[in-house]
Amino acid sequence: MTDTAAVEAVIADAHRREWGRVLAATARTARDLDLAEECVQEAYAAALRAWGSTGIPANPAAWLTTAARRRAIDAIRREAALRSRLPLLVEPGQDLTETSTDEASTEEAAVHELAAVAPSDAIPDERLRLIFTCCHPALAQDAQVALTLRLLCGIPTADIARSFLVPEPTMAARITRAKKKIAVARIPYRVPGPAELPGRLRAVLAVIHLLFTAGHTAPSGASLIRADLVDRALHLARMLDELMPGETEVRGLLALLLVTDARRATRTDAAGRLVRLEDQDRSAWDRAALAEADAMIVGCLRAGPPGRYVLQAAIASLYAEPPSYDQTDWPQLLVLYDRLLEVWPSPVVALNRAVPLAVVAGAAAALAEVERLERDKRLSGYHYLPAIKADLLSRLGRAREAAAAYRQALALAANDAERAFLEEQIRGGAL
Repeated sequence: MTDTAAVEAVIADAHRREWGRVLAATARTARDLDLAEECVQEAYAAALRAWGSTGIPANPAAWLTTAARRRAIDAIRREAALRSRLPLLVEPGQDLTETSTDEASTEEAAVHELAAVAPSDAIPDERLRLIFTCCHPALAQDAQVALTLRLLCGIPTADIARSFLVPEPTMAARITRAKKKIAVARIPYRVPGPAELPGRLRAVLAVIHLLFTAGHTAPSGASLIRADLVDRALHLARMLDELMPGETEVRGLLALLLVTDARRATRTDAAGRLVRLEDQDRSAWDRAALAEADAMIVGCLRAGPPGRYVLQAAIASLYAEPPSYDQTDWPQLLVLYDRLLEVWPSPVVALNRAVPLAVVAGAAAALAEVERLERDKRLSGYHYLPAIKADLLSRLGRAREAAAAYRQALALAANDAERAFLEEQIRGGAL
């Protein structure tokens, strides 16, 4: 017998780290996302029952994948058997021996057809393959991205909603509609061919970027960082770069992830408290990752007009280049943000632009821009807006208003490390 708590801990870890891999492999067998999701859920439930008596397997992910795929094959066989028996309802005189033989052959044909693994697939990674499959052009792009983050990446619906700046019920309804459309329109589980990949690339890039973002600063929970999501996003970005080496936006995304993650070790202190960028120990940053990203960014900028991810990577690199925060090239940052707004007119980009604007044009000018953005309903639940506003108010000596803005940010924040930081600002001498 294995201790129940130990089994539960291993299953929880496998759910967090391996859900996407297990689902991708199962969907490849089932060719149906709803069926695959159901089989994977059943496999995890079966593990909870079985591992207590048989012991925890050496490779939990392989056990779960095998269990889920077997359930998918069983479901396929049941469906094939049902289809083969339906004619008996209208042809009662049919020979049962003949039916039995036909039924067996139909089942086997269905299993071989649906469970076969095509060796010529252009996409080498199971999870990346499923991302491209979920990003079907029949769905709206937001629905493609949200569905993939929920199904494959296991991101909670509430956290996905925060990423899209919409209420949780709105996002839940969006995901449900996407799944229904797949079922009603009979959109097949089919790996797109090489010629179809570019048309799905934009959504795939958004999935990987949002997956990384959810790990870099977890929307909720006790820890600021979810390393498993960050590492998964980096792996997928590298795989995508190998798959599509000529795409500058793919390389730009990989560079963005590398330069952003290079600061991972310094973003929190030993107690898990958030450390501001200006207070981080730059000597502890991953210089190899920064150098790799810098080379990619330079190459992308030379290749032609930069897109969204190349510009974001250039901005992140510009923050990371100088030996100290005070030596940041703020005017150049402002130029890059203006260019990014032309390519990607996002209210979040406009809000982030307020940081260099405060240095170049003064806190009052930046505050006026933030107050203008307060009228954008998309940012109504975005806790970084009142947090940035509070910082600007504090610089202008408006301590009482700053405290109120910090409290507003605290009410919206769901990550414990960020909440602790905001509470410190309210209590501390920063005001």
